[in-house]
Amino acid sequence: MSLMNVAAIFAAIAQSTWNRSKVLLLRDTVILPALGFLGIIVLWWLVALFRRDLMPTPPEAFINNLDFILNPFYQRGPGDLGLGWLLIASLRRVLLGFLLGALVAIPIGFLIGMSRPMMLALNPLIQIFKPVSPLAWLPIALAIFNLADPSAIFVIFITSLWPTIINTALGVSSVSKDYLDVAQVLEMPRWRQIYKIILPASLPYIFTGLRISLGIAWLVIVAVEMLTGGIGIGF
Repeated sequence: MSLMNVAAIFAAIAQSTWNRSKVLLLRDTVILPALGFLGIIVLWWLVALFRRDLMPTPPEAFINNLDFILNPFYQRGPGDLGLGWLLIASLRRVLLGFLLGALVAIPIGFLIGMSRPMMLALNPLIQIFKPVSPLAWLPIALAIFNLADPSAIFVIFITSLWPTIINTALGVSSVSKDYLDVAQVLEMPRWRQIYKIILPASLPYIFTGLRISLGIAWLVIVAVEMLTGGIGIGF
């Protein structure tokens, strides 16, 4: 078999593998999620057909909310705003509370992960405050700030702390001791160890904590806005 024939065979195999990969990628990223979404719509439709008093069908819901969909930024009064303005107001609160929480939680997570005394000192507090319901913080926030907007941001801030702290501390404490021993042998400064070794190794844990915290922030903002009123998707 000549070299050209071997190259042609490998090229054909590579092309076939690539084609199968594209089909699998299309299935996993487009087809299966679309089927899941379609299944929810069909289930909603079936329930609505049998219980018309319980909920509208998808076409009825679409028609009834067509004005909100086509005109998301209308302004008809102080409390009558389009869905776009409500979403922007909620996004602002979520991002402020989430970013403030991340700025506080990541350094605390590093301290806990790098220092056993800090872990022993702060772990009881984390275990006490972590299970507290987000809405339990709302009366405290209203008593402190006496305003709905900063109270909502504070509740998001305090409830988004714990997943990021815990995951950051876990990531920092999971860094291989061999890497740190080599850094000490090379007399690498502590700040450089954090920047070059600990931070890159713990980034997957940090991003996992941030993702969980952001999900909690979205859950909290709806409930908080329903109770405090004002402008937002919960209102």
